[in-house]
Amino acid sequence: MRVLLIDDHPLILSALQTVIAGLGDDVQVTGVESAALARQTLQASQDFDLVLLDLQLGDANGFDVLEEFRAAYPALPVVVISASDRASDVIRSIDQGAMGFVPKRSSTEVLAQALKLVMSGGIYVPPMSLGQEAAPAPFPSTQSAKLQQIQELAINAEFQTTSGLESLSLTPRQTDVLALLLQGKPNKIIARELGVSVETIKDHVAAVLKALGVSSRTQAVLAVSQIVQRQPDSHFSTFRVHA
Repeated sequence: MRVLLIDDHPLILSALQTVIAGLGDDVQVTGVESAALARQTLQASQDFDLVLLDLQLGDANGFDVLEEFRAAYPALPVVVISASDRASDVIRSIDQGAMGFVPKRSSTEVLAQALKLVMSGGIYVPPMSLGQEAAPAPFPSTQSAKLQQIQELAINAEFQTTSGLESLSLTPRQTDVLALLLQGKPNKIIARELGVSVETIKDHVAAVLKALGVSSRTQAVLAVSQIVQRQPDSHFSTFRVHA
């Protein structure tokens, strides 16, 4: 697995390179200290399997880089690895297409779990302590309230059974739609890949959101990731779509 690590702090970059390279004999890490070098590296080589992106870069806003890379390399998963663990940053990262968010304070074991989950098609987000941030998040209070409900959903006994995500009672087609939805694909693309109308996809998306008890795609991502983390046997993958 080839990993591109982007962090503008030399000591942290070196430390993270060592940690990530130690996750497996097949892991190769290329570290760069700026968004500009990351762009050059990706343009020169298209065979990276994963990008780890720090949000605080000296030459660019990490969120802008995330959006840029997701548009330019839609098949390349990007995981944000940040000193921040604010719920607002997690939400924004996932909303802009990140396949995971790992706080730098996380243990090596958590990092390994997150990368394994992402490479198997899942999405990793850390447990979030909502409502405890020093500064107000740039989201309305109703968003935090809804996310609190999502967390409650994830730890509710209904989702602690061995059935895992099967308790949602999704149809096979709804499961396919959820898999593509978790990849950040819009309804038009999902409809094209599944060979059905956009209106049909809208109906499936509405059913999926209702089953999860949420009202947006980002909330669905957070809900599924929290459920999978607490229910390892679920192993929901974004690669479950059938040809």
